[in-house]
Amino acid sequence: MEDVRTRRGVDIASDHHLVVANLKLKLKKNWTTGQTTLQRFNTDFLRDTNKFNEFKMALNSRFQALQDLLKEEEATIEDKWKGIKEALTSTFQEVLGLMKHHHKERISIETLDKIEERKNKKTAINNRSIRVDNNKYVEELATTAEKAAREGNMKQLYDITKKLAGKYSKPERPVKEKEGKSITEI
Repeated sequence: MEDVRTRRGVDIASDHHLVVANLKLKLKKNWTTGQTTLQRFNTDFLRDTNKFNEFKMALNSRFQALQDLLKEEEATIEDKWKGIKEALTSTFQEVLGLMKHHHKERISIETLDKIEERKNKKTAINNRSIRVDNNKYVEELATTAEKAAREGNMKQLYDITKKLAGKYSKPERPVKEKEGKSITEI
């Protein structure tokens, strides 16, 4: 609320005074779901004639199926663009696949596999150690809370339960129209 005032002179057929308020509405952030990163496809496969012909055939079949949607007069430009984009990306995904992460040529694939295996084992050991430490910490807090409850120390008991419960906040959701589209501007 930005401003609240009472209007005493207004006749509203009641013994109450009219209250006028200025409200400022803030819309929540529009959280995007799904994949937001740029997809890079492995276009090097198009140099191979077999892959190139396979890609052409798949793309032609997709666009043949898409022709009836493009000919509809009721379809909007956005719907047509979505159809074309979906046909292209799905064909790229199926035939070419995503671009692999480039690494230095002097490092062999076996070495990269060993590095990845070592990294996975290290994170597993770290996660196990963290889990044990976390359980020990919670047990210590629980015994301290029991001791505080026996002694009648309510402040310490309240502080420990607050620490154990953690902070919980409702997830922010954007304001949506009846059709389900999120509102970004007032």
